[in-house]
Amino acid sequence: MRAIDTLFRGRHHAVCCWQVGEVLVDPGPGSTLDNVLEALGDWRPRAILLTHIHFDHAGATGTLARLWPEVQVYVHERGAPHMLNPERLWASAARLYGEQNMLPLWGRFEPVPTQQLNVLSGGEQLRIGEGRFEVAYTPGHAQHHVCYLHEGTAFVGDVAGVRIEPGAPTLPPTPPPDIDIEAWHRSIRRVREWRPQRLAITHFGLSEAPEAQLDEVGARLDVWARSAHHQDQAGWVTDVMAELRASTTPETFETFMQAIPVEQSYAGLRRYWDKRDAEAGA
Repeated sequence: MRAIDTLFRGRHHAVCCWQVGEVLVDPGPGSTLDNVLEALGDWRPRAILLTHIHFDHAGATGTLARLWPEVQVYVHERGAPHMLNPERLWASAARLYGEQNMLPLWGRFEPVPTQQLNVLSGGEQLRIGEGRFEVAYTPGHAQHHVCYLHEGTAFVGDVAGVRIEPGAPTLPPTPPPDIDIEAWHRSIRRVREWRPQRLAITHFGLSEAPEAQLDEVGARLDVWARSAHHQDQAGWVTDVMAELRASTTPETFETFMQAIPVEQSYAGLRRYWDKRDAEAGA
């Protein structure tokens, strides 16, 4: 098993994909595909497992599926339609990032051929070559998020947070539109039930202290959510960035800003509260 640094926007430890057995987990954005292919050399996977369909995790998948017509792609049922036809997903992201920035930032997001797409709901036991992967449905960061357990390692996408490097803070990525605090805590509990020996996270690398990592992401998720309920964006972003600057090196701070743009994190939490407040007032 190894973490392949995709070198997103030329920066180390922002986004990785995982090579394990005969599988790739979350191949990363299309803009970094050449870096991943160079790292893989002549190696070819049997399968690509997606934790969710956000661009930094799944953007290169369709291009790889066409490059490797024998590879099978696995994704949660709520994300599957967008992997078959990513037009709505692209349009949604373009409203957030600006259409002019999409290709330079993310690269192409090609559809996955129907015959190569496998739909998950959670609870499956996948046998891929000599490997076995258990699937759990883990919403909260996204409605279509799943995690995979393989030989004591939980591949957790964004459920266990963004850490960048050992010793750095663990932050919960909370972009719109799917943030659900209660569901995220249930997903953290679901990962704990596996009693994993380690966590494989996308941003970035292995955590050899899974309980501490899960504790920290859950605690900070609650702190961020409470403060976003009462603060405006400018004040919230200023406070979060000040805390992060005080606890990281300048280089690590900049990597955090690429992996988890804090303005988007506020927007996702604000959307969560607006929905909750509207339901309470209905």
